Amino acid sequence: MSSKNLKVVAVGAGYFSQFHYEAWQRVVGAEVVGNCNRHIETANEVGKRYGIAQQSNNLAQLIEQTQPDIVDIITPPHTHLQQLEIVCEAGVDAIIQKPFGESLAQAKQLTAMAEQAGIKLIVHENFRFMPWYRKIKQLLDDKVLGRLLNVQFNLRPGDGQGPEAYLERQPYFQQMEKFLVHETAIHLVDTFRYLFGEVENVYASLRKCNPVIAGEDAGLIVFGLAGQLQAVFDGNRLLDHKADNKRTTMGEMLIEGSQASLRLDGDANIFLRNFGDNNEQQIDYSWQAKNFGGDCVYQLIEHVVAHYQHGAELENLAQQYLRNIEIENAIYQSHQQQKRVSI
Repeated sequence: MSSKNLKVVAVGAGYFSQFHYEAWQRVVGAEVVGNCNRHIETANEVGKRYGIAQQSNNLAQLIEQTQPDIVDIITPPHTHLQQLEIVCEAGVDAIIQKPFGESLAQAKQLTAMAEQAGIKLIVHENFRFMPWYRKIKQLLDDKVLGRLLNVQFNLRPGDGQGPEAYLERQPYFQQMEKFLVHETAIHLVDTFRYLFGEVENVYASLRKCNPVIAGEDAGLIVFGLAGQLQAVFDGNRLLDHKADNKRTTMGEMLIEGSQASLRLDGDANIFLRNFGDNNEQQIDYSWQAKNFGGDCVYQLIEHVVAHYQHGAELENLAQQYLRNIEIENAIYQSHQQQKRVSI
């Protein structure tokens, strides 16, 4: 625990980094003291935009100059090994953007490197910090639904049609050989584990609907969980859903129990319907309709700062996150073998 501001170095300047920099700028108890990018001109632009004192295209030198408490790695998976080697050599804790590494083997390698260096490695998995999932978790912990039996999440962001799909925000999506599951459904794998417990087995059928991309962009995944709970992820990035902002929840969820059911709509409204009743009750809760996913990046960063400032328990440590990637591997294996795979 510490009363001083957490000193942060951030690496990366891609589309999603804006949400990190903005959140670090707002959070109480932390300060970005330096930012790094392979192109110094880009690093300088980011530094000017967010009022960061030092910029560099050399991460090792920047860490030596600024002596940070933590490094936020906001870059694609193919960069993770090289950057974490530098961070481990410096003995500094790190947050690393998902997807975590390029494969399960590499994720295990990164985790082992951090353990050997004696540093904390946190995976930036932000969906579980979306305020609607935090509220749903509270309701589930209060047992308002009774025994959970069925879950359905339909992913429908509507951003995957045509030859220009994904190019405006994250163009590398088109080249990912593993896309829907590795890049997107992994969020829901983690969210399902956060809400419902451990996954015991999976069955998956994946497909590619947009021929311009390399990987799969649609698929059905059935998760078997403890207590005979079955959770279904039905994802298609070419289709949309009813919502003012299609990217708020990116889809809709239904959670059904023996006593009641919960429904999450595309505008992040939560409704409770008791078993045998045709009327739904809207659940009141507060959240900020700003940035990405109800300001979930800020919520995650605030959670990390609370750990360093007040000793709060960390979620999404690399050791915990490896299970998500094991489940991801099982999903691809199930699709290839056309059978249910135990984990």
